[in-house]
Amino acid sequence: MKTSTMNAAPAVNKVYRKRLLQHRVGIALSVAAMSLGLAVLLWILATLVINGVQALTPALFTQTTPAPGSEGGGLMNAIVGSLMMVGLSTLVSTPIGILAGIYLAEYGEENKLAQVTRFVTDIMLSAPSIVIGLFVYTIYVANVNHFSGYAGSLALSLIAVPVVVRTTDNMLRLVPNSLLEAAFALGAPRWKVATMVRLRAVKAGVVTGVLLAVARVSGETAPLLFTALNNQFFSADMNKPMANLPYVIYQFAMSPYDNWRELAWGGALLVTFSVLALNIISRTLFNQKIPN
Repeated sequence: MKTSTMNAAPAVNKVYRKRLLQHRVGIALSVAAMSLGLAVLLWILATLVINGVQALTPALFTQTTPAPGSEGGGLMNAIVGSLMMVGLSTLVSTPIGILAGIYLAEYGEENKLAQVTRFVTDIMLSAPSIVIGLFVYTIYVANVNHFSGYAGSLALSLIAVPVVVRTTDNMLRLVPNSLLEAAFALGAPRWKVATMVRLRAVKAGVVTGVLLAVARVSGETAPLLFTALNNQFFSADMNKPMANLPYVIYQFAMSPYDNWRELAWGGALLVTFSVLALNIISRTLFNQKIPN
């Protein structure tokens, strides 16, 4: 008996050493991949800061985009245009996305319509943004025969809605059943439980979904090429072509003019750090605990 135990010990140690080696190799590869990703990210951020910080002057926010070959200029019209289109798309997508998410969480297992809605939402989440831009161009821009800020907002809304829907649906499903059962036991109707209990319990997560949607659409360029296009001059009329930061960055970065390329770096830095700030805020809100 003692001999068999002694013979089994080396085999066990061999298996243990093999698993330990596999574990260390896996950890080493994971750390290497993480380090590579962080290095590339820091490289991108450092390049943006080095090339774009010199463009962050008051003129960037107070002057409109310059004409070809002229000196100076800023991105005021592009900044205002982006804020207006993103703001309108947020106002449209937020209530639609939250209400659809509530419907899916409450009735998603009971009828076919909810299942189809969830399936379509998943498809829209993975759909290329340029396809959405072409879709809006076909159904709206081509029929009214002009580009406009409204068309750009519509395209951005179609991108933002599925993000809000999926986030709201997932967050509402995290609410404990005991909390819902307690509300039902007190005689609360289902609509009040869904809005006053369930939604309130995960409001931080829902706000996170809205911020993620805003961050997603803030840097979209492809759909705006077919909808809002661009406007060299300042315009608050959303029924006309409207300047926006992503398109102006693309246009100025490809130009032969030094001040245009400098403004492109400044715009890229502005968009990047705005999206980064939104993601940090959303992560902070997401870390809030759901009541048990």
